[in-house]
Amino acid sequence: MTKHKGQSQIQQSGFDFLNSLKQNNDRDWFNANKAVYQKELDLIEVFAEALLQELSAHDVIETPSGKNSLYRIYRDTRFSKDKTPYKTHWSGSFKRATKYRRGGYYFQIEPGNTFIAGGFWGPSTEDLKRIREDIAFDAAPLRKILNNKIFISTFETLQGEQLKTAPKGFDSDHEAIDLLRYKQFLLVRKFSDKEVLSEQFLKEANQTFKNMRPFLDYMSEVLTTDINGMEI
Repeated sequence: MTKHKGQSQIQQSGFDFLNSLKQNNDRDWFNANKAVYQKELDLIEVFAEALLQELSAHDVIETPSGKNSLYRIYRDTRFSKDKTPYKTHWSGSFKRATKYRRGGYYFQIEPGNTFIAGGFWGPSTEDLKRIREDIAFDAAPLRKILNNKIFISTFETLQGEQLKTAPKGFDSDHEAIDLLRYKQFLLVRKFSDKEVLSEQFLKEANQTFKNMRPFLDYMSEVLTTDINGMEI
């Protein structure tokens, strides 16, 4: 474990701040509580740094620091009907290093809605085509991963937006049509508030990332090698 253990535990005060922000989501309240926000942000940065250190022990990460992983709390309201100016959660993501390691890691901490996620949120048209072609050719390797006991106990099932019909160029009666319809490939594990506030959350968050590796490694191979296993 890292030297951050103890310091990196998610605090009730962080949840309290987010709950208050949810009830008072306006600039006047936020500005009046800026010092509280900064204190809680500092604590989340410590957690994010500790999580990065744990993650870096079993994967190669491009994100330089926990602080760099965090998303801003300010919402972009330009194209949204919801004009509240602030997010009511803490969140961050870690990018895997080099073009041969595909997929990403994400965490969101919010009272009643905390989850650890990873995978492929917005695959490019080219990547999506390559993934589907590999699944259509032989879905067995992916099904083996999705049917693994550890995968099921952690994530239950593959998630993400799906087409209602078969993607263009693929038969609707293909034996792997259930997988071919995916437009996103997401792994999500939810946590209760009690789990988030426990001493074990950092360890569990890291283990959740670790349990994604068979899926991410499969996808990385599909996206970086041809059918003969040669680099592309």
